[in-house]
Amino acid sequence: MSRYAYLSIRTPELAAELAKLPAPVDPVDPTASRAAHKATIAPNNEKRKKYMDMPPEIDYKIGDHEIPVRGEDSIRVRTIVPIPKGTSHSPFPLFIWFHGGGWIMGAPEMDDLPLIQMSVELNVSIVNVDYRLSPEHPFPIPANDCYDAIKWAATNASELSASPSKGLMIGGCSSGANIAAALAIRARDDPFFNTTPGIKLTGQLIQSPCLVHRTDRSKFNLLPYEELDNDVPTLSLNQVYLATEYYNPDPIDPLFSPLHASSHKNLAPAYFQIYGFDPLRDEGLLYEQTLKKSGVLTKFETYAGYPHAGDHVLAGLEITKKFQRDFVGGVRWLLQNGATPDN
Repeated sequence: MSRYAYLSIRTPELAAELAKLPAPVDPVDPTASRAAHKATIAPNNEKRKKYMDMPPEIDYKIGDHEIPVRGEDSIRVRTIVPIPKGTSHSPFPLFIWFHGGGWIMGAPEMDDLPLIQMSVELNVSIVNVDYRLSPEHPFPIPANDCYDAIKWAATNASELSASPSKGLMIGGCSSGANIAAALAIRARDDPFFNTTPGIKLTGQLIQSPCLVHRTDRSKFNLLPYEELDNDVPTLSLNQVYLATEYYNPDPIDPLFSPLHASSHKNLAPAYFQIYGFDPLRDEGLLYEQTLKKSGVLTKFETYAGYPHAGDHVLAGLEITKKFQRDFVGGVRWLLQNGATPDN
């Protein structure tokens, strides 16, 4: 049994709400799964908006941009730029976000609400990346798209009323968290982020990442997924298996599994949010411990009984409100603790 099994225990309120959720559908047909997931985004956002303290639309502006990526292709990024009020003024820090969806589905719009809330409250410019999806675009294309987006944001920051010297952070949920964790290591080792004046990665925000291939879990003393107390209504084991198969990574490539990196020293400070009732829980907690042991500044929150992506489907619950407050607080913590070139 996992040492963290207690985090799977649901309160009566959570158990009752989880029982109302439909069973997860395995992505046997990625195209159909993508369309079905996309159809849920607007209704979910409408439900969530009722329970969130959203700023008025005059306090921010949203834009969509096509940016170049390697391979002579382009992708869309969705930008959120706060409009200064009172004594606040630009340039702002930059935060680049990678959505979840198992590398096979998802879109920037699914995270509009918490990103808008955070952008306005903290005065942070955001780039939300619509990276290409597998199986049409398998590993490492999604990760490379996101890396190209980080560099685009850093070099075009003035268009977003931002400056990397004020802070340059990346983050994501689930598969997006996988990408963020991997790219934090790539950025540490890339001269672009170490020799370009004013450009240095200063923080990473990781929400319940997938970091270990299921065939590789024993190497890190992680229980097989099947032995975890995680029969989760929002993420089935088959979904984990199929998503990874479609992504088709090399299990030991650090661009897929950051735990296989030769070193975790000198990485940007990392803030973790870990769903307690989640088959990906233990690998996220393991990675936080790994970074801390390597001298990386870390902070984490766990949410007992909370399922994978619960913040998308359990609007109005107190634990969801806490998760959203913690998200903003986590970015604030990264801003306070990131070592920027100006410090």
